Amino acid sequence: MVSSPPVLDSSTVLLVGTDDWIARFATTLETRIDATVHTARTKAKAIDIVRKRTPDCLISGYTLEETTGLELLREIRTETTTLPVLLCTVDGSEAIASEAIEAGVTDYIVLTEPVEQMHEELLERSEQAVRSAQRSVTQRERARQFDAIFNDSRTATWVLDPDGSLARVNETAREMIEEDVETIVGEPFWTLPWWAETDATNADIEQIVESALGGTFGNAVVQQPPHVQDPRVIDLSVHPVENERGDLVSIVVEGVDITERVGLERDLRQSEQLHRVTLNNMTDTVLITDEAGEYTYVCPNVHFIFGYTADEIHQQGTIDDLLGEDLFDRDELAADGVLRNIETTATDKAGREHTLLVNVREVSIQDGTLLFSCRDITKRKQREEALATLQETARDFLYAETHQEIAQHVVDDTPGVLNLDASAVYLFDADTNDLQPAAHSATMKELNGPLPTVHADGETLPSYSFVEDEALFFDDVHETDRLENRATDLRSAAYIPLGNHGVFVAGSDRVGIFDDVTKELADLLAATAEAALDRVTRESRLREQDRTLQQQNEQLTALNRINETIREIDQALVQAETREEIDHTVCELLTADDRFRFAWIGTVDSATDTVDPRAWAGTEEGYLDSQSFTVDASGTEPAGQTAATSDVTMVTNVATGLRDEVWRKEALTRDYLSVLSIPLVYNDLMHGVLTVYAPDRDAFDETTKAVLGELGETIASALSAIERKNALLSTSMTRVEFVIDDPAFVLTRLARDTACTLTYQGGVQRSTEGNYVFVTVEGAALADVADTAAQLVAIDDVQQISTDGDGGVLRLRLTQPFLALELADHGAVFRKATANPTTTTLVIDIPDSIDVRTITQLVREAFSTVELRSKQTLDQTAERDLYATFLEKLTERQLEVIQTAYYSGFFESPRESTGEDVAETLGISPPAFYKHARTVQRKLFATLFEEYNHPIAASVSRVQ
Repeated sequence: MVSSPPVLDSSTVLLVGTDDWIARFATTLETRIDATVHTARTKAKAIDIVRKRTPDCLISGYTLEETTGLELLREIRTETTTLPVLLCTVDGSEAIASEAIEAGVTDYIVLTEPVEQMHEELLERSEQAVRSAQRSVTQRERARQFDAIFNDSRTATWVLDPDGSLARVNETAREMIEEDVETIVGEPFWTLPWWAETDATNADIEQIVESALGGTFGNAVVQQPPHVQDPRVIDLSVHPVENERGDLVSIVVEGVDITERVGLERDLRQSEQLHRVTLNNMTDTVLITDEAGEYTYVCPNVHFIFGYTADEIHQQGTIDDLLGEDLFDRDELAADGVLRNIETTATDKAGREHTLLVNVREVSIQDGTLLFSCRDITKRKQREEALATLQETARDFLYAETHQEIAQHVVDDTPGVLNLDASAVYLFDADTNDLQPAAHSATMKELNGPLPTVHADGETLPSYSFVEDEALFFDDVHETDRLENRATDLRSAAYIPLGNHGVFVAGSDRVGIFDDVTKELADLLAATAEAALDRVTRESRLREQDRTLQQQNEQLTALNRINETIREIDQALVQAETREEIDHTVCELLTADDRFRFAWIGTVDSATDTVDPRAWAGTEEGYLDSQSFTVDASGTEPAGQTAATSDVTMVTNVATGLRDEVWRKEALTRDYLSVLSIPLVYNDLMHGVLTVYAPDRDAFDETTKAVLGELGETIASALSAIERKNALLSTSMTRVEFVIDDPAFVLTRLARDTACTLTYQGGVQRSTEGNYVFVTVEGAALADVADTAAQLVAIDDVQQISTDGDGGVLRLRLTQPFLALELADHGAVFRKATANPTTTTLVIDIPDSIDVRTITQLVREAFSTVELRSKQTLDQTAERDLYATFLEKLTERQLEVIQTAYYSGFFESPRESTGEDVAETLGISPPAFYKHARTVQRKLFATLFEEYNHPIAASVSRVQ
């Protein structure tokens, strides 16, 4: 039995034909060589099998259904030229063989009988056909590969003869040098101008070529000569090429341009050097370990973070001892390849704790599989925590309402922000120009002692920082000359101004604690506190402005209401005809529209020293009956105090001193919470007391007090006007005679100084220059009396009107108000005054509409000593009617002219003064005087004869 040809083992063979031997040979193939056999009886079936699954070999008989094996061969060759095809025939001929060869048969076999004896030959020749086909395929593949390599634009290729001389080059190799390649073909490869002309380079190339000649591969890196533009570095690979017999047929040299790679390697070496320098000096630390955590690499700068040397780190054990166990999840790292920003804590050689940010990644470096890069973020962490605390501080500042609260917040939060326990805040007092310690920590007091008040003169450290607006940081505060307390245990210290508000102080008993981060945080804390202090100051000012504006608005509203009330009262006063109407109108208007709760007007009774109510309005509820309004300056109801002092009495809160004064309880039960009592005084004469009650505390302020006080004067003036009007209309009056002894009275003083008798018989002239009166002098030279009068302060000017022996008439201009004017304001008439060196008597006419006691009080208040001598009732109906009618027709100038003419004796017979004399006295021309005199005479006669039609001549000599 023949052994199975290895080339056909497990191959695919296609048998085609209708001959019997085909089936038997198929069995032989399947049993002996374990081949996969396909059979086909027709050309179409065979072609289909070839197209679907190309067999390793096709064996065809000559006879096929409807065709021949020769036709099948021709069809096969149109499909493939590489498939081995064996044509077998029993009845062979040279013609068939020739056609088969022409058709591209691989082998032509003539079978003899019995065919079974030919199976061995068929197997052998089939193996040869398959082997030959395989060799052809291999050769073609090698040829294609060589062509691909030879024509590769990235690789320069040289083909050398077995002796090492150049035979062929590809295009890439041609481009390496500018010389004509054809001129150097046949030259030894190591002598070519492609390479730098150095003995070392030539030797290297010659050595690898000789190695190839010996059948081994060779490699060398060479450089092009400098004269070549952009010289390159070439990596040469030499491959010997042998034939099937093992004979060397050629040498292939491949050159790869590694210029860029060489440059990269050079840069990499430089980069490695740079990286070594960087690793040695950067603050981040790199550690590499194996899976067990054993160190395979420790960065030389490891001491920056941990304080250990690289050797000390190696001796510690695993990285778990340094960074802690369970730093990361190994499965998570395997999934992601890198884990970033793992935060952990580690303790350095000195025992200080550091916060680290660790990145872990998988690597494969020098037996190491895990790379740890560690960054110390302790300062950053502290800064973040400090900023978080500072943010909380800023939020606390938002709710602080005083500078003191902010100062305390700063001190309380300094440990969290700066990690310093000693701190204090000084606040500036602008009134005293001092920095006052507003808040301080317990540690500050322990280290420094009690904090004193610091004068803002720039001499001490807090003062200098504040005045110069400069932040001061000291590594050791004892080294500065401005340190006032040399006994302080503070070493490091910071003084930071808080704008115009004060100074922030922080420190420690250690030297040099203020690094850049701590300084920045201290500045931030101070800036935040300054902003909060600014806010509180602004808000305080705004609140104060709001309160002031609100008070002003309330005051303005109240004042507007009061002004409105006063306008209404003024209108009512103008229209009022009687005192009772004035009293009731004032009370009603003050209590209308809930302006005030209650108001009343009372008369001061000097006989009983009480204030008697005469008019009221509002919610009285029996209050007037419950009180006795005694005239007293203290401890009594406000009306009694006002009557006693003639000043406005204001009670802003009735409840104050409730148990001390009885009237307060009665007022409080009626919701009288504040009171204002106003004197009704005009020309120093009390017309009564107006008292107003309000249902609110502080309903009256100074403005209201002043305005209502002026209203009291207006009411008193109106009451006085009513009295004067009633006096003019009264037909009956009381004549009262007083004896006074008061050297301050101008007539008394002048009579005593000149030892004469002076008589004033009514008549006062008012002008812008002063008040003029006419005085008759008896018993002394008129010139002497005039000279003496000119020396008195009370007399501003003296004019001699007429002279009659030892006497005459003087016109005096007085510097002070005259009693006649005050009496006239109250409806009374100063009828006559007679003064001699010993006594002075006054005669006053008081209409029945005026209380005699009122005028008596006025006289007693005007003079120091007053005695009532007599009092009688007069009826002057006709005289007063004539007098009033006449005075209404005269102007002030006409009255002045006729009075001066009368007292100068112009109307005497013979005349004591001429018209020219009177005109000179008055400072007018004589025609002007005569015109005024004739006008007055005409008005007088018209009054006498036309309106009254009866002689009344005596009254014209008494002009008021």
